[in-house]
Amino acid sequence: MFKLISATPSPYARKVRIALLEKALPFELVTEVPWDSTTSTPRYNPLEKLPILILEDGSTIYDSSFILQFLELKYPQTPLLPVDVEGKIEALRLEVLCNGICDAVLLTFFERMRAEAAQSREWLARQRRKIEGGVREMARLVADNSFAVGREFSLGDIAVGTALGYLSVRFPEFDWRGPHPNLARFCARIEQRPSFALTVPVPQTITDKVV
Repeated sequence: MFKLISATPSPYARKVRIALLEKALPFELVTEVPWDSTTSTPRYNPLEKLPILILEDGSTIYDSSFILQFLELKYPQTPLLPVDVEGKIEALRLEVLCNGICDAVLLTFFERMRAEAAQSREWLARQRRKIEGGVREMARLVADNSFAVGREFSLGDIAVGTALGYLSVRFPEFDWRGPHPNLARFCARIEQRPSFALTVPVPQTITDKVV
């Protein structure tokens, strides 16, 4: 059985959890904060980032995108990438876009943790532009399709669904549903999927920087 070291409400770790559930791969979930004195993160990842997937032989895979690639290569049953090359490219394009949105949300979160006088308005404005631009592009790519890419559930759906869920938790004042009703419909639909329903992010005071 795998062991997944994670922190909530990390969208990066949620992607991995969803992939493991979709592929019916059993795993034990261990929740940590990587800068706590008791963390085991440095033992498994020299970069001290989460999530980390510990394999049955004790070796580790880290970086959420690499973990997903590993799972796809080693466990191709229940594929999470389209069969055709163009479909694969579009799914990976969405993952890159959604990772960037989540990165900007996380950077905003940490900047806001600083004393108000020390916060950079320019920095926060730049992150806001990234988020707004990223969500606009996400809405354009998803359009009114039943799935993010093609006609089947894929990494594209995981990326979009986890990014939207993270926005709701970490950036609730950002109204993406009003300007992008197609994303609101997509989110309502995807959150009913068992793998999403079982991994709904829970707000916490502090989160980890994970990729």
